[in-house]
Amino acid sequence: MAPPQLLTAADFPPLKNDLILRAAKGEKVERTPVWIMRQAGRYLPEFREARKRNDFFTICRTPELACEVTLQPIDRYEGLLDASIIFSDILVVPQAMGMEVQMLEKVGPHFPKPLKTPEDLSLLITNPDIKETLGYVMDAITLTRTKLDGRVPLIGFTGAPWTLMAYMIEGGGSKTYSKAKTWLYKYSEASKELLGYLTDVCVNYLVAQVKAGAQMLQVFDSNAGELAPAEFNEFVLPGLLDIASRVKAQLKDLDLEAPIVIFARNAEYALEDLNKSQYDVVQVGFTLAPSAVRKIVKKKTVQGNADPSLLYAPVEKIKSAVEEMLDGFGTGSGYIANLGHGMYPDHDPEHLKAYLTAIKEYSTAKNANTPAAKKRKAAKESEASSPAKKK
Repeated sequence: MAPPQLLTAADFPPLKNDLILRAAKGEKVERTPVWIMRQAGRYLPEFREARKRNDFFTICRTPELACEVTLQPIDRYEGLLDASIIFSDILVVPQAMGMEVQMLEKVGPHFPKPLKTPEDLSLLITNPDIKETLGYVMDAITLTRTKLDGRVPLIGFTGAPWTLMAYMIEGGGSKTYSKAKTWLYKYSEASKELLGYLTDVCVNYLVAQVKAGAQMLQVFDSNAGELAPAEFNEFVLPGLLDIASRVKAQLKDLDLEAPIVIFARNAEYALEDLNKSQYDVVQVGFTLAPSAVRKIVKKKTVQGNADPSLLYAPVEKIKSAVEEMLDGFGTGSGYIANLGHGMYPDHDPEHLKAYLTAIKEYSTAKNANTPAAKKRKAAKESEASSPAKKK
């Protein structure tokens, strides 16, 4: 049975760890929260077992299976991850718009019939019914949040319009994105029309995820850095800003809230504009030092940013790199630890554990003697010793 159209915190188990939500709002935290992009993925042997039994999109479209793999890293790294992210894929949006997407072994995503000319826009479902076409994602979110039992918040997500457009035109991944870029220069108005359709779908999709139980959102613009600043500002930035403002407004009307993260990968030139946007958190890649990021992103919480390849290093190197990263970003507020991109299939799960452990231990120790930490400790001790608590 499909969940009700709108669910609230009262419909789920109480949240026991709200660290990442507080950090996203810029509040003081007792330690640095952390989650990892692609934390449910092929580096985990339990995920590979699940993939042997089911193809990729079957897992995405089956709430019980999506829930199972979403929980795998939470169960494996009990107490070390501060958020879960629903297992799905950014390309479910083109599927909802009527395009066929296949996930081919050793190839990745493949569109048998990509968009070739503006006339192909007529083949798209430009305003899909989110409940009808992507209801399985919402069902997975509701089930997963329930199964999490309040251990950590659940993140929902979407691909950004430009990144989705690039896949829809290229027919898959690309080294040059020449076909998609050709559209921007040759079919400028049609490109803006397509990006507008995608923006509308992304907004509706994100709002639906929060209504189903997502407590935080991320917008992945993985191909943002493939464009020059002028083209990014003309074609991409307006849609990104629109998504944040419209999602915020719609959630407010529903008396719901969820911090929103933006990841415009390799588009460092966009950080200044994103710093002035309505996004709560700006994810940064690993090509910028923390000090450089902090000079630009002053108003938002920052998320990131170790090179995923750090996880190939010896454990002691991982620890020292974590300490340097945390010293650079700060551990008191305004920072969520992650990688600068997602996990790789050949990463050692134990090295991710070392990374997560180092973040938790170092930030906890560093924050232990701050006034905020002492105040929280005193409040907990007072609550524990109160007559009402003892009863």
